[in-house]
Amino acid sequence: MARTGFLYRNEFLLHDTGPHHPERPARLVAIKRAVDQSDLALKPLDITPADPADLLRVHSPDHIDAVRAACNDAGVSFGPDTPAGAGSWDAALLAAGAGISAANAIRDGLVDNAFCAIRPPGHHAEADRAMGFCLFNNIAVTARWLQHVADVQRIAILDWDVHHGNGTQRTFYGDARARFVSLHQHPHYPGTGRADERGDHDTVRNIPMPPGAPAAAWHHALEETALPFLARFEPEFLLISCGFDAHARDPLGDQRLGAEDFARMTRTVRPIADGRIISFLEGGYDLEALVDSTLAHLRALTGHP
Repeated sequence: MARTGFLYRNEFLLHDTGPHHPERPARLVAIKRAVDQSDLALKPLDITPADPADLLRVHSPDHIDAVRAACNDAGVSFGPDTPAGAGSWDAALLAAGAGISAANAIRDGLVDNAFCAIRPPGHHAEADRAMGFCLFNNIAVTARWLQHVADVQRIAILDWDVHHGNGTQRTFYGDARARFVSLHQHPHYPGTGRADERGDHDTVRNIPMPPGAPAAAWHHALEETALPFLARFEPEFLLISCGFDAHARDPLGDQRLGAEDFARMTRTVRPIADGRIISFLEGGYDLEALVDSTLAHLRALTGHP
């Protein structure tokens, strides 16, 4: 069985998105309660918040200043769907630092892989733009830290959120030391992620799924296209933008996956990077589907059948 780290902090609940926002604190409350009541033997890992140097490897100084200012001025938002408030700054720094903390734990031999139960999510955030519920690009911050601080030469990023990870793709579009693969519904928000977007060095693979695509199509794409592309690269770490909004119950997607499909996808990619996997919570907005899918994903990470 693999040793799986679990990263969570109560401060994530202080990121107040309002009473009717789909990306709400109740998501993490439900996940934490389900994990605590499960038989999963996860290892709790503390989180060190991201520092300015960590953020600056991905985001511009103006963007960081804008997020800080918005968090200090309750009621300010980045467009209609990306609010920020008094508790958002600490939550965003913890979310951006969670993957780095997980990477350190894996490098130190404390765990084999890790799941970051974090919010706000990150994969839509660009160098100078917060959008799509995301303030900082958590997965990109971790990948850049691995490259620049841990001297990791080959990093794979897999995004199976129902929405394309435009911010992550843009960050690594010209980076020959990284591979980015995204399975996502298309056409759908944010409108990026066409199959012909392949990166400056042919390092990007976008696999668009039409509305209503069955789970079998996702498994075929992952097993026949994404897995060989990533495996040939022989990455030292695999980072997963782990959204669960391709679940059939999710209100923000139109796909047909169930919880067990996320377990199968996790088992499919576990051999990559010799199992050195860090998974980052992104989307997933039906609470029952989110909990079931998260537990299925965690069981697969730990090696449960």
